[in-house]
Amino acid sequence: MKKYDIFSAYIWLVDTIRRKPGGITLAELNEQWVTTDMSGGQPMLRNTFLRHKAAIEQMFGLYIECDLRNGYRYYIGNEHVLHGDSLQNWLLQTLTVSNLVSESMNMQGRILIESVACDSNMLQQLVEAMRQFRAVYIEYQPYQTAGVHTYTVEPYCLKLSRQRWYLLVRRSDGRMRVLALDRIKRVKTTARRFTIDPYFDAADYFSECFGVVTGDGTQPQRIVLRAFGREQYAMRDLPLHHTQRLLDEADGHTDFELTLRPTDDLKAYLLSRGRWLKVVSPQSLADDIRRLHLEAAE
Repeated sequence: MKKYDIFSAYIWLVDTIRRKPGGITLAELNEQWVTTDMSGGQPMLRNTFLRHKAAIEQMFGLYIECDLRNGYRYYIGNEHVLHGDSLQNWLLQTLTVSNLVSESMNMQGRILIESVACDSNMLQQLVEAMRQFRAVYIEYQPYQTAGVHTYTVEPYCLKLSRQRWYLLVRRSDGRMRVLALDRIKRVKTTARRFTIDPYFDAADYFSECFGVVTGDGTQPQRIVLRAFGREQYAMRDLPLHHTQRLLDEADGHTDFELTLRPTDDLKAYLLSRGRWLKVVSPQSLADDIRRLHLEAAE
């Protein structure tokens, strides 16, 4: 089996096992495996499966466990990491779709995707610098600025938001800043090493944010949004934030409660929903949205 096919097999195994409630036996796996192009019509040998199982654990941090008391059924032992905004969840979904599209090249004109603005070489360099705990020299050009700013910063974390990659860094003065990768003109890994704060948690750092705006001084607030029409069903299926909960349902609309910072990127999203989404509270946010709509109309 070619390396690409082996990698595809890893993704297929994880996706197939996770979609089977209660686990799946090797025989049941093989019933589906032999129908794929990767198998060549041949079943997967037990030793091959065990090698794939070990490789999946090493590459993705996913543990395929066997329930001996339930007929030797295999399941994802740490499936919780495949939910929410975890790296494993994003990686598995991305690679699963990639495999699906690759196997369907005869339909390439009927499967349309959106690109993510990213220099893969730069992304790889930043990941390597993060892994080695090395500071990076960056030439950065913010929007609405003609000149290029230079920084030597400590790369703390990478975040994908709204199809753009962002880098969270710690500056020499100790302050944190978020940089958009597509605005970085040049990056160079330095010899200087740094020590990351042992109490730093990237998910917790962004937990009160809608996207990546963090340093504008805005404090978290209880926000109530009223969704109309199809927007209410979209918000149920795709929550805007992990704190979202359904507050009330009435004829023609649904109220949702969230606790987060009413930053500019949240306001931009609310504006984009037009009349289908209303800010019930706080009044200050409702006033901001109304003012911004009036300015746009003018």
